[in-house]
Amino acid sequence: MSVVRIDHVQLAIPPGGEDRARAFYITVLGLHEVPKPEDMRARGGMWFAEGIHLGIEPDMRPSAKMHPALVVDDLPAIEARLAAAGFEFNEARDQPGVRRGHTRDPFGNRIELVAGT
Repeated sequence: MSVVRIDHVQLAIPPGGEDRARAFYITVLGLHEVPKPEDMRARGGMWFAEGIHLGIEPDMRPSAKMHPALVVDDLPAIEARLAAAGFEFNEARDQPGVRRGHTRDPFGNRIELVAGT
């Protein structure tokens, strides 16, 4: 018996943060929102087809270290969209031959972006 894959990662957002989350995760990162099951919608938050779930947490604290690492097919385009929207991209130079870095969502959660090959 072994783990086959990760199904999703959940990050916290504060109550009422859905519009700001959509602006970042859909417009900037290019994720695709999928409907949550009907019985879960009243809780707020949202799900994305790429395996990111955002859940409402009243006393939300951004995760400083914990983060998803998303492989992207056009890192320069996402870097440009991040800059245009006022978000920083901090490139990591610790793995030769791998272009990657991180940003923070509007709530301070760390998001790593890795250039796909």
